[in-house]
Amino acid sequence: MSWLCPLCHSPLLQVTNSYRCINGHQFDVAKEGYLNLLPVQHKRSKEPGDNGEMIQARRAFLDAGHYQPLRDTISQVLASLSVQTLLDIGCGEGYYTGTFGEIARESYGLDVSKIAIRYAAKRYRNAHFCVASSQRLPFADNSMDAIVRIFAPCNATELARVVKPGGVVITATPGPRHLLQFKELIYSHAELHHEELEDMPHFELKQTLQPAWTMELTGNQAATLLQMTPFAWRARQEVWQQLEQSALFVCETDFVVRVWEKRAEPITERQAVK
Repeated sequence: MSWLCPLCHSPLLQVTNSYRCINGHQFDVAKEGYLNLLPVQHKRSKEPGDNGEMIQARRAFLDAGHYQPLRDTISQVLASLSVQTLLDIGCGEGYYTGTFGEIARESYGLDVSKIAIRYAAKRYRNAHFCVASSQRLPFADNSMDAIVRIFAPCNATELARVVKPGGVVITATPGPRHLLQFKELIYSHAELHHEELEDMPHFELKQTLQPAWTMELTGNQAATLLQMTPFAWRARQEVWQQLEQSALFVCETDFVVRVWEKRAEPITERQAVK
């Protein structure tokens, strides 16, 4: 697998400890082994993505196994397919990517957060990691057998370009009752999550799974989970205090995992994103 230059989309070739394209753009390999393919002109902020505190909290929560059933569900789908090359978009600190790397021959993890990718590359040596935008995937046309997106946005045109004909995109999104107990703490009227089916041109929906389970968390674990969610921006100070003082917080998970198969016609048009 060769990387693509994020500036001119030409193949990158390795030269000692860096990668260069024919137009002279160069990207150095970090000491942890990852590649930074997010040029400053493609950043929306100085340090996009999750910060170190958020990454450490997420790693502690995931390492405790609270979301393992979701990882197992997606891994079982991947194991049933013939996956040689795989990309995990929005991979964070690598919890899911590391397991996917045991299934696919070559696995890649991509995230906009440099801190998250540094954590991932240090721990998981069975995958290649890069800092890059999900809107400009640094991979060749028709190069991936599978792409996994767990709560991660991505341009549908880019997905269709990078996935091989007959390959799959696996998405994981919140189900109706996902983390409903947090909503009940934060909002005066907690509504079930409503999700419209994603528009995926060039793909056909092949399978839908709905893993769901109940978690029993300590107050600190519940606060950590809340920090990982968009609800954190809405939570009042008394909500955080209530969670931290709780001996037990019971919370539902509810996920929708969809398997999309790319139709036979190849997609080779790269979206022009300036």
